[in-house]
Amino acid sequence: MNFWINVLSAGVGNGTALLFATMGELLAERAGVLNLGVEGMMLVGAVTAYSTAFATGDPWIGLLAGMLAGALLSLLHAFVVITLRADQVVSGLSLTFLGIGLALVFGEGLASARGVPTIPTLSIPLLAQIPFLGPIFFDNKSVLVYFGYLLIPAVWFYVYRTRAGLHLRAIGEYPAAADSLGIDVYLWRYFYVLVGGLMAGFAGGAITLSITPGWFSEFTTSGFGWIAIALVIFAQWDPVRAAFGSYLFGSLRRFTLDVQGVQDVFGIANPFFFDRNLQFFLEMLPYALTVIVLILGSRAAIRKRLGAPAALGIPYVRGERGLL
Repeated sequence: MNFWINVLSAGVGNGTALLFATMGELLAERAGVLNLGVEGMMLVGAVTAYSTAFATGDPWIGLLAGMLAGALLSLLHAFVVITLRADQVVSGLSLTFLGIGLALVFGEGLASARGVPTIPTLSIPLLAQIPFLGPIFFDNKSVLVYFGYLLIPAVWFYVYRTRAGLHLRAIGEYPAAADSLGIDVYLWRYFYVLVGGLMAGFAGGAITLSITPGWFSEFTTSGFGWIAIALVIFAQWDPVRAAFGSYLFGSLRRFTLDVQGVQDVFGIANPFFFDRNLQFFLEMLPYALTVIVLILGSRAAIRKRLGAPAALGIPYVRGERGLL
């Protein structure tokens, strides 16, 4: 029992960083803009947050700096794909390479930094005492984990129960019709791409200042940016499903690490499915999922069946006949 509690508890922490990145990408894609640069934005956010916290001694200032760094990169993507109407896949991949390069440059020597403050942890009285669920969700968790719990219903309510959410869905489904009703498609697409960048930077900062404190070069984010992109599609652009997928994948990653030191989890010594091949497969999974995302994104029929926004990946040109 303790084994599963430890795995799921750590999975909630890992899944929180993935949750932030996934929610940001979900909002951007709901607005019709695909951003494959999430990994790059997370890395830049991670190194900026960690270095700023080290310089200022305040993890919250570091987290804010990481968000701003991710936002700046997202604005570059927005300008290229919304104003210049460039290919969104190419721009997103370029943004990832740019983010990796910037993170390696600015993170030079940062791995040896000591005494970097981190985001505090908190236990919720009474809730932490609930058998099984208490230790998993409410005992000694980062403040950011609790923020993640609040973010899930907030994003769901925003998307499905507010006028702004209705406008968001409109510009992702029928931008020409939304434009005819006075909704500024260009402005709002910029806004949601910016929000996606803020959330990616936030996710990166959460990793280096809370989830797994420290800077470990380009491996710091562990491919979470790629996973976030895939989760948005497999969650069918739904915030609740995306949250479930984030925590599930966070737990799965921790499971593969913990089980290597356990011989009899199921009463079977060294079961074949715990061998090194499984570990290598899971390490490869983020990139395999990204390939699937690109394949799905290139086929209109599959995207429609999955419930993708009709205008996802399609540049909007005012006055041009298209999605109405």
